[in-house]
Amino acid sequence: MGLWNLYFLAKLYLFHTGQMKPIWLANLAFALLLVAPMESRPLRVVRQVLAIGFGAALAWRESTLPPFERVVSQFTNIREFTPAYLVELLQRFISIQLVVAVLLVLVVFLLINRWVRTTTFVLIALLAMPFWYGPGITLPGAAARQAAARAADSPRADIDATGNYDAILAAFREKEAQRSATVAPLTATPDAQFDVIMLHICSLSWDDLDAAKSTNHPLLSRFDYLFKNFSSAASYSGPAAIRVMRAACGQQPHKNLYDPENAECHLFADLAQAGFAPHVLMNHDGRFDNFRTLVEKEIGIPGIQPEATDGVPVAMRSFDDSPVLGDYATFDHWYGRLARDRKPVALYYNTVTLHDGNRLPGKRLTSLESYPLRLKALLDDVDRIIDSIEKSGRRAVVIFVPEHGAALRGDKNQISGLREIPTPNIIHVPVGVKLVGLPAGQKPEPVTIDAPMSFLGLSQLLFNLVADSPFRTGAPAAAHYAEDLPQTAMVGENEGTVTMKRTEGYVIHTPDGVWVEQK
Repeated sequence: MGLWNLYFLAKLYLFHTGQMKPIWLANLAFALLLVAPMESRPLRVVRQVLAIGFGAALAWRESTLPPFERVVSQFTNIREFTPAYLVELLQRFISIQLVVAVLLVLVVFLLINRWVRTTTFVLIALLAMPFWYGPGITLPGAAARQAAARAADSPRADIDATGNYDAILAAFREKEAQRSATVAPLTATPDAQFDVIMLHICSLSWDDLDAAKSTNHPLLSRFDYLFKNFSSAASYSGPAAIRVMRAACGQQPHKNLYDPENAECHLFADLAQAGFAPHVLMNHDGRFDNFRTLVEKEIGIPGIQPEATDGVPVAMRSFDDSPVLGDYATFDHWYGRLARDRKPVALYYNTVTLHDGNRLPGKRLTSLESYPLRLKALLDDVDRIIDSIEKSGRRAVVIFVPEHGAALRGDKNQISGLREIPTPNIIHVPVGVKLVGLPAGQKPEPVTIDAPMSFLGLSQLLFNLVADSPFRTGAPAAAHYAEDLPQTAMVGENEGTVTMKRTEGYVIHTPDGVWVEQK
């Protein structure tokens, strides 16, 4: 088989390191076709060409990479990446160390192959694998039945047993479909009215904060409510925006996000009904992946368009070379004009300052290297936004909620920045709420919320604040508003992939319909 031996040896190595799940019968059949004698040179050439295509497709199918059809569906977006960002992504897939290792293995293989019939050992290994590990082909439902049988034989079988995951997910869906939060009208007393400022942050999770050594940033200690176990559910911006816009209802399956939704689920439509004037603001043009159009649709009120940002200086360039504005400068440009209007507003502000692929001017850093710098700038800017609101004399409930994490560290299944599998490290995000403009001398005791929460719990907290303004004289303690908030299990969802948090680790429901346990 010549160099094809390296192909199969690499698969054996990746299998034993947990980075690939080969279909052993397919690999055995493939190897036998490669060693089959063929006298005609043109036919051998054709076989090699077809083998390259088949081998690549088979390896992709067995790997942890996203399904190929998913990559094809995203091709239009990938075409917009700058050459520098494409090179950066390529370097994450193929490091210098990997290239050196491959060359060394190739040299060693060529030397050994002169004295040892490598093909014989490879074929023996491929013959043994189906008997030792199974064929690698799973019929629909077979994996769940096998796991259920193993769990039933175990003295520790419990709700985390793999055989129950389908039932657990179905029960979660049924429960979430029946849940919603209802907003009350804003108080008529002008001195107790307030703005709602929602800062929707792209690419920030607790794991990213830790990786960037920013868990002790002063902003986190300023929040009056800090959610320590919050699930964003999504790991991409479009679905994340829909989920936050429909935060007044329980968590929807990913496939339902692009269907029409009941008006009662639209958070900003509910706030408009309560007496707030909705606004949309972004520090980017919103063109990529039609994000702006999606927000205009999901805001739930016809005719709401993003505020103009003309004259705001560019802070960095995005992964598609579009301008990214400074967060404080963008907010201040809008807020300075708003201060004369006393009507309460509900602002949805979206920032891509932390998005993968962004480049800082004058710095030769990859986006991974510049992330800590961009994170510090964003957190400092949010600090300044809070200070600016305090100085303005207006009152506000500022909500800091990330869309999803940046996947800075990556894992054994995904390189840094890849979020196709919405793991807990990606969807476990820091969410904080700050009450700005409380009466002098009134400093609430910070409330830490450790229970598992998602957008419904956040909406209920906000609606509780609207129903009984914390800015009124004699308002209850801050902890009162956070009592009995609806809890939501940590379930991450993307197209074709679902993850569920377990007591230890998590499980992935793959596009093939199989549950896979992960630590």
